[in-house]
Amino acid sequence: MPQDQSHHLIKKYSNRKLYDTQSRRYITLDDIARMVRDGRDVTVVQRDSGQDLTAVVLSQIVAREERRGGSSGHQAAPGDALQERGQALLDYLRRTIHVPAEMALGEVEKRRGDLESVIDGAIARALKRLSIPTRRDIGRLNSRIDALEARLQTTRGEAASRRVMATPRRATAKPSTRKGAA
Repeated sequence: MPQDQSHHLIKKYSNRKLYDTQSRRYITLDDIARMVRDGRDVTVVQRDSGQDLTAVVLSQIVAREERRGGSSGHQAAPGDALQERGQALLDYLRRTIHVPAEMALGEVEKRRGDLESVIDGAIARALKRLSIPTRRDIGRLNSRIDALEARLQTTRGEAASRRVMATPRRATAKPSTRKGAA
């Protein structure tokens, strides 16, 4: 995969040496300062842990140039050179801070969605394995119970009306009694 020519990944070794992975050579703080002034993106990481050291290294560069009194090859007044270097560093920091934050936020949302899907699937499989009904299963059962209750009430109502119609009317007169001969 071709690497962007304006981005340099610098690995800092435990012996304080800096290695530019793009140019495949050891570089100095002055080289990094030159890259930043040229508008290139620079990321400095600890070789062993991968910890981002960019801000620390850039601070070292600014402090070092301040001690030198602005000897960066500029012929401008020291105050102007300082302001120019500070502005270049500030611009660089603005570019590098906002872009990773936006990328990280999008990545976090994506990972969160992936994680929720994995958890939902695992829970569904566990419930199925344990024969525990899911919310959807319980909803279907409730619907079936409601339908059966409605049918039962309809059937009860029909049976009651059939009973009313089928009940014979009793005579209200007293039945005659027979008297036997004596």
